[in-house]
Amino acid sequence: MSGELPCVLFGAFDRHNFGDLLFPHLLAAQLAGGRFEHAGLAARDLRRFGGHRVTPLGAKRRGHLIHVGGELLGCRAYEAAVMLLDPAAAAQAIARYDADPDAAAAWAARQLGTSRALPYVVGREAVAAPGRLIFNAVGGVDWPMLPAAARVEARAALAGADWVSVRDRVTLEALHADGIAAALSPDPAVMVRACCGEIIARHGARGDVWAVQVAFPQGYLACQFSGEFGDDATLDALAQGLAGVAAASGLGVVLFQAGAAPWHDDAACHEALLRRLPAGMAQRFTSLHVWDLCALIAASRATLASSLHARLVALAYGRPRVSLRPPQQGARPDKRDAFVATWETTVLPGCVAVADIECAVLAALAAPAAELADHAAQLEAAYRAAQSHWAELLSAE
Repeated sequence: MSGELPCVLFGAFDRHNFGDLLFPHLLAAQLAGGRFEHAGLAARDLRRFGGHRVTPLGAKRRGHLIHVGGELLGCRAYEAAVMLLDPAAAAQAIARYDADPDAAAAWAARQLGTSRALPYVVGREAVAAPGRLIFNAVGGVDWPMLPAAARVEARAALAGADWVSVRDRVTLEALHADGIAAALSPDPAVMVRACCGEIIARHGARGDVWAVQVAFPQGYLACQFSGEFGDDATLDALAQGLAGVAAASGLGVVLFQAGAAPWHDDAACHEALLRRLPAGMAQRFTSLHVWDLCALIAASRATLASSLHARLVALAYGRPRVSLRPPQQGARPDKRDAFVATWETTVLPGCVAVADIECAVLAALAAPAAELADHAAQLEAAYRAAQSHWAELLSAE
């Protein structure tokens, strides 16, 4: 990337969430030669997990400001504030504010230092001229359900941007219905193998990932699920489905966490699932390092996950994948369903309920490897084409 202005990469990588931790790495690899600052809502150092040292966005910055990706158009202030806490503090905040929206909003504003309803969405006021304001493949499937004031605020920020792209047609149609111009782009994580394949390969050849491959020489299913799946009935159904997959395929099962922030994954749920499975069939993968997680998925025979970005890393590596639909999802729009409907190959299952795990995973394992590899290449090319439109703006006079 040419030009003297730094790029301020802005997003939710100030907390431990798999996809958010990946985004700054992917942007830096593609905008080679640039100078980068990493900004979020809070000061955090996530380098021990493969992330970055992050500073609060605060006042107007010199340089281009790039919203790096993720479901930023649906992340409300209260949710953002809770997810930036440690687990004990998060539990206290939830107990205090969950039933009192007005108090929750006031508390979140104090915590975050901003009154924005969608705090990871910032407008032209945060960018010093001649910097560009970019929204890169962001998501917002909940856009129609946002409060009217939040949509007005976000609409103003999007209207002032130099480029807006979104990662699924659900978000695209919702923004277009609200008079907001936006383009369609795959999620940046489809680029993970192309951008970060060497470091992922190094992590796959040593340490925790190598130990898993030794433990399951016949191969394994990489499995992740969030705390939403932690009730006894759902865990029982998960165990039944995973046991069926293992018996039919001969694969082991490796349970991993794609996010350690509040409202993400819960290690206690994984332990509870292990107790429901036959001895030796499954094990926990305890590393939370982003490159270990990528390497675990890359070396798997298939991935079953509620995390969208676990699916996307599997996609980038041409691996079979199935998404888990949370039991409480109901009729609400879902970012996993939206991605599948917009971008996925039809040879794979999309999002399934826990009761359908066995059939879905076995069907995914039967998908032609060549077709999965071709699909990964197609989405990589689609992302490069979409990004080229706004990358040119960064070096324009």
